[in-house]
Amino acid sequence: MYEIDFVEFPSSSAADSSRFFEKAFGWTAASYGPTYTDVQSGGAVSFGFQQDTAEQTAAPLVTIRTDDLDQARGSVEAAGGVVTVEPFSFPGGRRFHFREPGGAELAVWSPDS
Repeated sequence: MYEIDFVEFPSSSAADSSRFFEKAFGWTAASYGPTYTDVQSGGAVSFGFQQDTAEQTAAPLVTIRTDDLDQARGSVEAAGGVVTVEPFSFPGGRRFHFREPGGAELAVWSPDS
C-alpha cells in the first residue's frame, strides 16, 4: 500500500503557522516540541510545519505512507530514485527522504506497529 497522506511545510514559526490554520479553518494542531507542529484537517491528508532550519526542506515535502519501509526503499532505488535522508524515527513511525529522477524530493513513512 502506498498512499499520500501528509505534507510537511518549512516555516519560520511552526506555532504561528499552526495557530493560523486553527483560527482560519478550525483545524486541530498538536505540537511535537518547540519546532514542529502537526495539523489535522479532518480529510485524508494532514500536514505539518517544520521550523528547524537544519531539518527543513526547500519546498513542501509530500509524504507517502506504507506498511513496509524497507520494501518501499528498495522500490524507490530500483526505479531510479536516490535516498537523500536515511531512515530515522520520529514520534509515531519511521521515514526516509528520496529524490525522484525529475528532481523533486519526497518522503516515505511507516507507522509504528
